[in-house]
Amino acid sequence: MSFGGMFMVSGNHVAVSRALMAWFRRSARRMDWRETDDPYRIWVSEIMLQQTRVSTVTPYYRRFLAAFPGVEALARAPLGAVLKRWEGLGYYSRARNLHKAAGILRERHACLIPSSVDALMALPGVGRSTAGAIAAIAFRQDVPILDANVKRVLARLHAVREDVRKASVERTLWEHSRRTILPGKGRETALAMMDLGSSVCTPRAPDCPACPLAKWCEARRLGIQESIPRRPAKKTLPHRERAVAVIRNRQGKILVRRRPESGLLGGLWELPGGGKTAGETLTGALARELRKGLGIDVEIEGKFAALRHGYSHFRVTLHAYRCRKTKGKVRSSRDWKWAAPAELEGLAMPRADRKILEQVKKNLHEKGISK
Repeated sequence: MSFGGMFMVSGNHVAVSRALMAWFRRSARRMDWRETDDPYRIWVSEIMLQQTRVSTVTPYYRRFLAAFPGVEALARAPLGAVLKRWEGLGYYSRARNLHKAAGILRERHACLIPSSVDALMALPGVGRSTAGAIAAIAFRQDVPILDANVKRVLARLHAVREDVRKASVERTLWEHSRRTILPGKGRETALAMMDLGSSVCTPRAPDCPACPLAKWCEARRLGIQESIPRRPAKKTLPHRERAVAVIRNRQGKILVRRRPESGLLGGLWELPGGGKTAGETLTGALARELRKGLGIDVEIEGKFAALRHGYSHFRVTLHAYRCRKTKGKVRSSRDWKWAAPAELEGLAMPRADRKILEQVKKNLHEKGISK
């Protein structure tokens, strides 16, 4: 295993930690969730910050807390209301896990956020690093973290050439993270390492001259900082095509359906439709999906829009068609509804579906149709 600077840095871990603390006192960034000791607010922020930038999270964080100021409010809220406040932030399993965890906290912890890493990890959506961050930031415990930013800083500091996702490498990085903490400085260390990774020791073009740890950084000494951590080979993401229907009834309401709560975009409302099979046309797939799922036949009047959208593991082009129901009655279900424009505004929906409905609204307005 290649840890070129392990012994050199380990022997100076106190000096490294002191340099990090001095830099943090000068350079700490102001964020809403750093101006509080409320464990609930810190928990919400840490979940939102998973795979999402600070600048993106801030407005969502404020709106979410305005709607759900504490565990009790979040636990009592319908899942749909929680998803609506999350709409546009992506990775919706985080919102579902927050809601589920709030119910657990109400039932088992009297609506209090537990302080131990083990108890935090028992909550849905909370892994070891997130639990460590909450324990360190909210409860000022001297516990390590190892999010993507911290992992990158430590890998470069110790010139880790191996894949940082390997269990053996990760165990060593956890130990390095633990040794970085000066007694009583768990909170400051966690925040400082996060800041250093996001603002200085960035994935590409790290600003080494501005780094407080530059003199100890083995990757910089070897000139290999930009190749660490080792990046996996890029995979070609599959592309899918999906056809959806914009169906309005005589009252001007639009037909939408709710996705199953588990899986991609779970619990969100969307326009009905589906993907095509081999040899099938988009319009044929749409007619089949509507007949199978709703029990209705439609006349497809024309293509309305086509939107490309990306997810973490695939890309999709959403083809929207104007349709008119010609036969059958929509099967009664809690997961299907005719929704007026005002009601659609209150439903949590995927971004692509929302964009299509905004275009529908715009076209109706241009035609002088307000309902």
